[in-house]
Amino acid sequence: MKFIASTLILLLSASLTLADVRFESKKLEDNIYTVFGAGGFTGGNHLLISGDDGVILVDTSMPDYADMLIATIDDLVDEDEVDFLINTHLHADHVANNGFFADEGATIIAHQGTYDTLKNKGLVSGGGVSDAGENMLPHVVFSQSMTLYLNGLTIELSHIPNAHTLSDIIVYIPEKNMIHVGDMLFNGIFPFIDLNNGGDVDGYIAGQKQILDMIDDETKVVAGHGPFASKADLKKAHDMLVDARSIIAMHKNKGKSEDEVVEANPLKKYHDDWNWGFITTERMTRQVYRGL
Repeated sequence: MKFIASTLILLLSASLTLADVRFESKKLEDNIYTVFGAGGFTGGNHLLISGDDGVILVDTSMPDYADMLIATIDDLVDEDEVDFLINTHLHADHVANNGFFADEGATIIAHQGTYDTLKNKGLVSGGGVSDAGENMLPHVVFSQSMTLYLNGLTIELSHIPNAHTLSDIIVYIPEKNMIHVGDMLFNGIFPFIDLNNGGDVDGYIAGQKQILDMIDDETKVVAGHGPFASKADLKKAHDMLVDARSIIAMHKNKGKSEDEVVEANPLKKYHDDWNWGFITTERMTRQVYRGL
């Protein structure tokens, strides 16, 4: 199943209403769940952890769904507040409800680049850039890595430089062999590489390789968008992108313009399986061409 999976999809089908949209969950371990939208686009996939030190949530969902997300959290772990919120990167579908959770007492943790973008540029979404309120700003930031010791777990936060954006982080829990990779994985669909906000095709490939080297075949992988994943899913996405880059680079190196490469349809073999509403085969071709 392919999920609508990007901050830049803001318009749902006219047949959908807010009532159609809901959160669903998958239990990964005792007190650890992945939470994800169904019936429409709610934002990125979440990781939810509860324990004696409080409730930890990875990413925030889109603004319309904050109350629904809290209700889902309450159903799962019998808590209606989030104590620690981790942003995996700067895009609106991962940070838009920062203010909501901060006002309820959450401590927000993010990469320095997420803080800087929200403060100096604003909230980056499909509609452009809008003002970010002061309550959206992360409280704790880091540049390379940070380790949290909460709820009896070691939670390792690591920066993946210039990949999907300039501020991507992954959330790894070694004791549970579990990782949330943010938008370093659009599982089963073409990825969005935000070239306007520090994203880079080669950086994305290198970041995926870095994650592949960290994990094994049994690792539980929460993708930023799309279904719950495995190392095999990440490798499939990585191999597709490596191949797409090679194919488009060959055309570009022959002196073809962007439009000429698009006309040649070099990613035709991936269209049926990877094309989707936001990153179509054409747009995938264009973003890779521009990123070379």
